[in-house]
Amino acid sequence: MSDDRRAITLALRAEWTKLRSVPGTPWLLAATITSTCAFSLLVCTAVDTAGGTPGCAPGRPGCGDEDVVLNSLAGVYLGQLAVIALGALAATSEYATGTIRATVSALPRRATVMLAKTAVLAAPVVAAGLAASVGSFLLGQPILHTNGFVPAQGYPLVSLADPAAARAIIGTALYLGAIAILSFAVGTICRRAGSAIAITLAIVYTPAIISLMLADPLRGWLQRLSPMMAGLAVQRTVPRDDSVPIGTWAGLGVATAWSAVALVTALHLVRRRDV
Repeated sequence: MSDDRRAITLALRAEWTKLRSVPGTPWLLAATITSTCAFSLLVCTAVDTAGGTPGCAPGRPGCGDEDVVLNSLAGVYLGQLAVIALGALAATSEYATGTIRATVSALPRRATVMLAKTAVLAAPVVAAGLAASVGSFLLGQPILHTNGFVPAQGYPLVSLADPAAARAIIGTALYLGAIAILSFAVGTICRRAGSAIAITLAIVYTPAIISLMLADPLRGWLQRLSPMMAGLAVQRTVPRDDSVPIGTWAGLGVATAWSAVALVTALHLVRRRDV
């Protein structure tokens, strides 16, 4: 094994051990799954077929104007809070305890350390996100059917085998991974968990809130730049007038770009700092 591969392997093993030892890691991953599923079920219980497309006769193909896949995955808006907290803690725990000095001494290549930290954080978050998305979808669809979202009302019955549903579910998990990396990068930049969580929450939620107060074209422009509004466009399976004006995968690309820029900035600062 070459020296580079050995260094990467050691870094991955070390960072995985550290992540597991961070207080609350398993609880935050569990909270991601449970809160996402719980809030998704709440949303599915609250929506019904009232207020459908004007002039659309029940039973006509395409009659329904609700997105049954997106509704069943809505819990991610709450579940990502746990992911943000986990990303911030993964970045700041070593600074809080002072063990970052030992890490830098053992592995002088800081880029390798940063990439290893990112990989071992993203993997369990994406796995938890996938579990949360699948669970939310499987639990939410029967409730939606009970509330009238059936073919007779213009709503198709979808399953995990449906390509659009599979894309929404996988995309949601990838979105959570991107948000975890964003929070991790912000935590590395500011080195304080509380500040990292607050800043990441502002980045994720503030553009979405402000966009609701604006009229087009400013609203659409801000939504396309918002990591959350654009990123969760990947859940969309039914075009609507109020949909975020961006493609599904392109929107996920926006969220990924936010994470990448933050991570590059964090790596630059890590290289410049003493620790």
